[in-house]
Amino acid sequence: MTPRIPSRLCGITLSLFIVTATACGPDAPQASTEAGANAEGTPSQLAASCAADNGGLTLPTGFCAIVFAEGVAGARHLTVADNGDVFVALRNTRPDRNGPVVTGGVTVMRDTNGDGRADTSERWGVNGGNDVLLVDGFVYHSPDDAVLRYPIQAGSMTPSGPPDTIVSGLPATENHTAKSIAIGTDGSLYVNIGSPSNACMEQTRTAGSPGQDPCPQLQTRAGVWRFDANRRGQTQSDGARFATGLRNTVALRMHPETGVLYGAVHGRDQLHDMFPDRFTIDDNAEKPAEEFVRLVQGADFGWPYCYFDPQSGEKVLAPEYGGDGHEVGRCADKSMPIIGFPGHWAPNDLEFYTGSQFPGRYEGGTFIAFHGSWNRAPNPQEGYRVVFVPAAGGEPGSRWETFADGFRDLPSQGRPVGLATGPDGSLYVSDSTGGRIWRIVYAGP
Repeated sequence: MTPRIPSRLCGITLSLFIVTATACGPDAPQASTEAGANAEGTPSQLAASCAADNGGLTLPTGFCAIVFAEGVAGARHLTVADNGDVFVALRNTRPDRNGPVVTGGVTVMRDTNGDGRADTSERWGVNGGNDVLLVDGFVYHSPDDAVLRYPIQAGSMTPSGPPDTIVSGLPATENHTAKSIAIGTDGSLYVNIGSPSNACMEQTRTAGSPGQDPCPQLQTRAGVWRFDANRRGQTQSDGARFATGLRNTVALRMHPETGVLYGAVHGRDQLHDMFPDRFTIDDNAEKPAEEFVRLVQGADFGWPYCYFDPQSGEKVLAPEYGGDGHEVGRCADKSMPIIGFPGHWAPNDLEFYTGSQFPGRYEGGTFIAFHGSWNRAPNPQEGYRVVFVPAAGGEPGSRWETFADGFRDLPSQGRPVGLATGPDGSLYVSDSTGGRIWRIVYAGP
């Protein structure tokens, strides 16, 4: 059977009484609609459950937010089944810095009374991970070094058996170990394998150190690899590098209409810190751009040799390879982004809006969750928001606007990480630090 393009999941951990996860959106086989038949009310009914302060979020006029769940430790990507169940991938966590690691996995949450909030859940899995998909009666889950596939019955919140190992032994050392996954209509499994370093320097993060040329890390990392989603027992050598020069593509998603793969990429850091003779502190904060990209076979986006400069709109040569912030050189033929977002915002998920609840201008558009920066000093740290990119001709356009903000102002200093559309068109957002999951609905003008 040819699999349908699945929606993605974001890891979630629930507070006290609940830990659950829900199946993907309309592009993946879903759990039975009977199981959570009370989960979906009309937008006006759901609006009555919205928090008075929208759970701390600032939203466009006409929108409000329900706090679907709280205390979901380790929440990452998520997706929502046709019956309203939410499957969430959970990272391994250490609640007490000196205590034991709490194993993540998958949590499935269900709203049984139609008030827009989760009230029952199941948690399972053998290891923590970043992503989860529902495809053809299976749940795909991605720990840092593998992709696992659990059999699941329609309408069930738990697997019907142990997992198959689809891919194992994936690189998971040093930095950027989270594996994001997508599955195409032809049964191809796409996996992000992030770079282990900032810029492939000979001496890691040592000021003035040159880059390795050629960079050996590109052989096994800093790209998207393609595997067979239905073949067990694969290793990285069984796959093929699909696209390269991508430092870390945590946001990875298949377009539900066109079947084209898209990603949003974490750019490199510390231009001034590593080369203060060539870059200012402001360059350090504002460059390079975070790239929203269209991924095709053989594309090369240039890392570590090149980065996208938001001021010139060009790929320029990185200083580790002789660049001065202006020279293009060997970067002239590298693949270009659709949009260059502000530096260091850390894009962590994409969602193509397929619902009909939101106003027409949102149809077919793209939501992107930014986890926020840590290295824009002395400028203020930024990001920590969900943005919207309107569609243009059936594909993502080049304009963007902030859709949901206020995460950073929460007591937990929230950091959005996962996005998913519910069957009624609500937008779900997960937060990896505060463990909160919001359900955003449109209540009207």
